[in-house]
Amino acid sequence: MRSLTRLKSLQALDAAARHGSFVGAATELGVTPAAVGQLVRSLEDWVGYPLFHRARSGVERLTPTEEARDALDDIAAGLDCLEAGLQKLRGRKARSIVVVTASQALVANWLLPQLTDFATNHPMIDVRLDVSDRVIDLAQGEADIGIRCGLGAWPGVEARLLMGEEIIAVCNHRLLPTSQEVTPGWIAEQTLIHDGTPHPDGDFPTWTQWLTKTGANHAPADRGLRINSTAAVINAAIASQGIALVRRALVEQELERGRLVHLLPHVHWPVRWAYYVVTSRRAVQRGEVRAFRDWLVGTLRQATKRGEQSDDGHWVRSAPGAAIGFSNDS
Repeated sequence: MRSLTRLKSLQALDAAARHGSFVGAATELGVTPAAVGQLVRSLEDWVGYPLFHRARSGVERLTPTEEARDALDDIAAGLDCLEAGLQKLRGRKARSIVVVTASQALVANWLLPQLTDFATNHPMIDVRLDVSDRVIDLAQGEADIGIRCGLGAWPGVEARLLMGEEIIAVCNHRLLPTSQEVTPGWIAEQTLIHDGTPHPDGDFPTWTQWLTKTGANHAPADRGLRINSTAAVINAAIASQGIALVRRALVEQELERGRLVHLLPHVHWPVRWAYYVVTSRRAVQRGEVRAFRDWLVGTLRQATKRGEQSDDGHWVRSAPGAAIGFSNDS
C-alpha cells in the first residue's frame, strides 16, 4: 500500500534543493519560506538525520547532504510521473503551458511574428513569454525553455543550435543620401551608434574594424553615440539617431517593414555567437516543452532550406520573411 502523506514534504525537499533556499522554493510552491522549512524539517525528523547543509549566507544557502542527493533523482522522477498522471486525468482537452524566455530585442523582432504558426499547430499549448535581458536560470525552473545567443556552452542545460548570426550596418531610410551613393566613406562621416553591450569571445566588430574591412581605413570611428543596450541601439537607429552595427536576426522585421535599411549588403561579418534553444533536462521531459523546441528547430530548418548560399559560404536571406540560416562558422 502506497503512503503519500509526505508528498508535500517531498515537493518542498525537491524545490529547496533546486533553488538552494527556502525562499526560492516558497516562490515556486506558492507558500511561505517558513512553511517550506517546516515541511523539510518534518521530513528530516522522519528520516532521522539532516537533509541539507545550511549556510548563513550566499546565493545557495542550502546544499543537499550526500544521502539527500542519492534520493533526489528518484524523488524528482516520481513527482514528474505524478504530474504526468494528473495531466492524463485531465484528458486531452486540458491546456498545457510553456514558459519561454528570450531577450527583449529577440522577442519583439523575431519570435513574436513566428508564434502564430505555433498556436495554429498546437492549439492546446499556451505560451507565456518571460522577456528579460538577463540570463534566466532554467536549471532552477525559472522558465521551461530559453532562446540564447552565445557560444552554446551553458552549465546545467541542453543547448540545440538554431541559427548563426552576422553583423550588419543599418539606418533609417530618412538618413540615406539623395544625391550620392552609399559608400564606406559616406558611412564614416555619419553619426555612428556604438553598442556597449558585452559580447565575450563573440568576434563582434567595432566600427573601426568594420569600416577598415570596407576600405574606409582612416575613418574616425571612435566618435558617435554610445549605448549599453542592444535593444536601445536598434531603437536609436529606427529613430534616425545614426547608423548602427547590429545582429541581423534582431532587425529582420524592421528591414521587412522598411523602418531600417541594410547598408552595403555585400559586406558580411559572421560572428562566433549563434542562437540556441536551451532547456533543462527536467523540463524537456514534458511533451509541451519538446513540442515547442521541435517546432522552433523545424521552423528554422525550413527557413534555411528557402535561403540561398552566398559566394563566401554564408547563408543569406533570399526573400522577405526568410530567416538567417546556419553560418559555416557556427
